[in-house]
Amino acid sequence: MLTSAPVLAQPDITKPFDVYCDASANGLGCVLMQEGRVIAYASRQLRKHEANYPTHDLELAAVVHALKIWRHYLLGNTCHIFTDHKSLKYILTQPELNMRQRRWLELIKDYDLEIHYHPRKANVVADALSRRAHCNVIEARPTARVICCEIDEIEILIEQLAELYSLMIEPTLKDQIIAAQKQDKGMAHIRGEIDDKKDCFTLDDRGVLWFKGRLVVPKDVELRKKILDEAHTSMLTMHPGSNKMYQDLKQKFWWTRMKPEIAKYVSECDVCQKVKADHLKPAGMLQPLAVPAWKWEDVHMDFIVGLPHTQKGYDSIWVIIDLLTKSAHFIPLQTALGTNLIRSSAYHPQTSGQVERVNQILEDMLRACALTYFSKWDEYLPLAEFVYNNSYQKSLEMAPFEALYGRRCRTPLNWSKPRERVTFGPDLVTQAEEQVKFIHANLKRAQSRQKSYSDKRRRPLAFEEDDHVYLRVSPMKGVHRFGVKGKLAPRYVGPFKILEKCGPVAYRLELPPHLAAVHDVFHVSQLKKCLRVPEEVVDTSQIQIEPDLTYEEHPIKVLDHKQRSTRRKTINFYKIQ
Repeated sequence: MLTSAPVLAQPDITKPFDVYCDASANGLGCVLMQEGRVIAYASRQLRKHEANYPTHDLELAAVVHALKIWRHYLLGNTCHIFTDHKSLKYILTQPELNMRQRRWLELIKDYDLEIHYHPRKANVVADALSRRAHCNVIEARPTARVICCEIDEIEILIEQLAELYSLMIEPTLKDQIIAAQKQDKGMAHIRGEIDDKKDCFTLDDRGVLWFKGRLVVPKDVELRKKILDEAHTSMLTMHPGSNKMYQDLKQKFWWTRMKPEIAKYVSECDVCQKVKADHLKPAGMLQPLAVPAWKWEDVHMDFIVGLPHTQKGYDSIWVIIDLLTKSAHFIPLQTALGTNLIRSSAYHPQTSGQVERVNQILEDMLRACALTYFSKWDEYLPLAEFVYNNSYQKSLEMAPFEALYGRRCRTPLNWSKPRERVTFGPDLVTQAEEQVKFIHANLKRAQSRQKSYSDKRRRPLAFEEDDHVYLRVSPMKGVHRFGVKGKLAPRYVGPFKILEKCGPVAYRLELPPHLAAVHDVFHVSQLKKCLRVPEEVVDTSQIQIEPDLTYEEHPIKVLDHKQRSTRRKTINFYKIQ
């Protein structure tokens, strides 16, 4: 069988394969066959530690050896394993396995195979491959003429497959560089000035130019781009950073200004701009709001939604604050009213940072009430408003109640005697004006202090009209504070064109029609400059972005499931793809 014609046949990946395996005290042998015809042979000697394996493990090692070397044939196709060790056919259902067998079983599970028993007498080829000859060749003799005639009469079967006709031999990258060196005039000039005493540039026997052992790449734009594409976008590199890419390329290639050219190439890669995380300080310096001239002249408002439903049907709070006195009103609402929030700058709540801070304080107070008094939050909302307005504010150097009404509020801890009520008069107006001036000075001083602290952790960033920028997207709703992000989703979409500058740190973008519901003014921290506009812009609808620039990930497949029971309930765990 080993020498009968045809010796080897071409494989057909649409048909199942047969693998015959055997092991002996000397080595492993296996044969790959298809429809009774041999595809390939394989054998090897046992390693030093494998000589101590029991017979069962040796036979299993022969199967694993065949699966590894013919993985490109067997993975994804049906195959039948034949072995002369009968107990091996039950390896997949055996309850007790050692660590070595468990490791091999994990590899076997990747294949669609069945293990069959094959008697040793019938397993001739694999058995012969696993055993070495007991005699050495010590003499060589010429082949008899009769045998030569018989070899000439052997009919060799040749199968024509479509894959063979589609193969084309192309010059390798090294051959292309060598050919480009011969055509480049600059390379010819360097060859003429090479000095034997200077070991920077050298020529080998074929006339190829090298620089300190690295192949010199001529000034050919297409050739250099081909090298950079292979080192950055291929499946074997997967978009490395500029430094890693330079360290890999400089081992084999050299050209002038190689490092900055690689850095520019990586910085202009559209895929890297969308998926790579930023490690820079947040963009945009702090822009303090203008201090209002009088009380309740400028008002900020926000909604706290998603609260537990109360008996009165409330599930939201309308928060209103005065920017001058910091006085606040908290009004309970319900979602049925249909009020929607539109931010002044899209997806940048820091624009209304004061009301966001009040929301945080209010939520903390309501949590404390729910934990301490075990009551509904709407019952304590008026008290929360009173507590907030009567609390000391560092920026005002007084409480909001005192800043609004010109006097302190009486509480059980503040038992000051009530003064004579003054409802009108020049003194009252003068006192109010003096108090507003005092508040103005305190707010200006507080804003200056806050800006000095904040700008240390920020960096300036500006764009021009008609520039193209990438826009940051959020992975899911309601998880921004926890930093939960989609694992394989892009961090940015775009690029989009800047239409105009709406302020020191805000820009209006030209969004596509399917994002028409999104407010088109964005803070500079949500943008990233596009250094090179790609020829083909990826459609953002491919990741199903919602109108609020979020997207939701859906599981593709449930890989595993288990339950964990506690005293009160059962928790289900799912592993999804």
